[in-house]
Amino acid sequence: MKKNIFLYLFVFAALIALYMIVNSGKMERINLNEINKLRTEVEQLKDSVKTSQLKVLDMQYFSLENNDDALAYLDHLELENPTRYIEDKLLETNEKKGDNPLIPYEGMNSDFKINKIKVLNHKWIVADFSDGQYWGDLIIKYELKDDLGIDFTLVDHLLYSRSN
Repeated sequence: MKKNIFLYLFVFAALIALYMIVNSGKMERINLNEINKLRTEVEQLKDSVKTSQLKVLDMQYFSLENNDDALAYLDHLELENPTRYIEDKLLETNEKKGDNPLIPYEGMNSDFKINKIKVLNHKWIVADFSDGQYWGDLIIKYELKDDLGIDFTLVDHLLYSRSN
């Protein structure tokens, strides 16, 4: 009887060892496939990040922050962030009751107010305006004076038609 118990134990241990050997080979293949798939995904994501960075650099081409020649015109004013200062001054024109004075249209849904602003250089701004239902774009010329006052002049404007 003791011989049979040892024989059964030996066979059982051999089966467990065989199962572990076969299973480890399968697990290794599965893990290698997963690693290769993740490596491919990482490479694709790196390419995507590079493409996004190039798009961002391209979009930043027309901006005051990246235009050293335009910033040189404003150096004597010693502003920490000239773009932010100009944007804030333009947004202050929204504070007046009624439509923004730079927008040559009367608001149909409510008052037209400037929403988004892009300071292109030391002279020009592109801005978006809306009344909540209708919207348009503005090209604004500005002059930043030595006393930090700013004169805004509307150069051109566009109101989009509603498409239903």
